[in-house]
Amino acid sequence: MLRLGTIVMGAADVRRAAEFWAGALGYVPRDGDVSDDWTVLVPADGGPGPGIALGLSTSPVRDRPRVHLDLYAADAAEQRAEIARLLSLGAERVDWDLYPEDPDFVVLADPEGNRFCVIDEAHGQTQ
Repeated sequence: MLRLGTIVMGAADVRRAAEFWAGALGYVPRDGDVSDDWTVLVPADGGPGPGIALGLSTSPVRDRPRVHLDLYAADAAEQRAEIARLLSLGAERVDWDLYPEDPDFVVLADPEGNRFCVIDEAHGQTQ
């Protein structure tokens, strides 16, 4: 059976992208170093989770990517705190015109423009 190992994203500045995603996810370079054209980041604690590979790319970022990352927050308060933290690391809010009426997610972009969502896992749950 196959398992998900690594998610690969393009970056015009691999070092900047690695710094952002390492800070965002608590990951470290798998080989201990980040080169100008390629790196793989893995969970710092050696725990489970897919690697994030960043490769040098000159392709433009798509406004509506077909594949993106979903990052999960436990509840709305954690979602707000994580969004603030990610913005401080260099992420930007995306003006997303496809939000549903009561969204559980917020669309952000990393410093390279790659889109990702921060999702409130508790959204809509009754307590």
